[in-house]
Amino acid sequence: MKNLFHPAWSLAALLAALAFGPARANDAATARGVIESQIEAFLADDMATAYSFAAPSIKRLYPDQERFSAMVRRGYQPVYRPGNYAFGRGKIAPDGAGIVQEVLISGPDGEDWTALYSLERQPDGSFKINGVQMIKAAAPQT
Repeated sequence: MKNLFHPAWSLAALLAALAFGPARANDAATARGVIESQIEAFLADDMATAYSFAAPSIKRLYPDQERFSAMVRRGYQPVYRPGNYAFGRGKIAPDGAGIVQEVLISGPDGEDWTALYSLERQPDGSFKINGVQMIKAAAPQT
């Protein structure tokens, strides 16, 4: 299991965001749109756009798009260059402050992964990505 960003930061950011109000009906679709837009930006090598979807806590860890890009390219090829991907289950915090969204990804090497994206609501109501936990799929049983 590989973590994108430090999980303690993700949890702390999610807990800190608990005061932003109740969940809205379109929050899950909005979160999926953020994730899809970032993946599409990675595929287009548009790192400025990809970086724009990072939460402030991530931008503090990676203060410019070059450092962010290097981290993603070095350690997260399935997210950076997915063969294909599909959205799985999502869970919205009851107060609407955050969302965890499952994304099933086939990496560039053909290996399958589950990426658990953590998104937090921003003061303007938008969602930003504040962490991704990568879980390699189990090998098929024969």
